[in-house]
Amino acid sequence: MSSRSPAIACIGIIGKHNNPLHTSLFPPPPARDPLDFSFLLSSSLDVFDARAPLKTADQDFGLLTAVDDRLAMYGWLTNTGVKFVVVVDMEGRPAGIASSGIGGSAAVGLRDADLKPVFRALQTAYIGLLRNPFYEPDDHSPVSANVVGRVGSTQITSKKFIAEVKRIGESWAPGVTNL
Repeated sequence: MSSRSPAIACIGIIGKHNNPLHTSLFPPPPARDPLDFSFLLSSSLDVFDARAPLKTADQDFGLLTAVDDRLAMYGWLTNTGVKFVVVVDMEGRPAGIASSGIGGSAAVGLRDADLKPVFRALQTAYIGLLRNPFYEPDDHSPVSANVVGRVGSTQITSKKFIAEVKRIGESWAPGVTNL
């Protein structure tokens, strides 16, 4: 059996009202079932709620839960209440295929620090989205979407943001320190 390296299976951005803002799958459907990952992302909200009162300054929630022997969810909470969830497939790709050339064995596992560059890059991309004068974060809230006169999807549709999330998900490998 060939050596395999962990890879990102899914990146989910969840709004402050626990509404899904964006989901990227790696590889994209039909290779991965979007509904399965939608359920996984929803289940991560319970862990955020349980741990939130215990958090002080550090917004890194680390390992949220190990779904099974193969999938594990990691989380990050922004100061605005938006949650980033990364689902890692421990048998994601053959070792050496990672774009960085750094690949390890899935048996070794991951440290929480391995995903910090992913969360920093996601937070930078999200801040870039918020800096766009044409992006209104309140338009993506289910609370304000129900207000008369407000039209819009609760999903993030920015092509630049979606492309950046895709780049982050495809370029990460254990040991990468900068995305």
